[in-house]
Amino acid sequence: MTEKEFVEKGIRLSFEFSKYLIEHPEFEEKIPEGAEVVIFSDDDSEFNEKAEKLAEKSKEEGQQIIFIKVKGLAPGAASRLINPELILAPSI
Repeated sequence: MTEKEFVEKGIRLSFEFSKYLIEHPEFEEKIPEGAEVVIFSDDDSEFNEKAEKLAEKSKEEGQQIIFIKVKGLAPGAASRLINPELILAPSI
């Protein structure tokens, strides 16, 4: 995966996650205040590894990292995330 592909996929997933939160505000309430949110794609381990490394590098001291694992993108204009699952990262 090139850097460009990584960035484009990250932007696309972040945008879709933002739309999902608008449609499902109760999901946003589960995310701790100030947490760093990292979106994982169920079908792309290379993307996930890069995203996790970037999150670890950029997180602030004491900041919690939250992983959002999505199964994919559904067709349509509304949020296309399929069954996102919130996973708390262990404290480091």
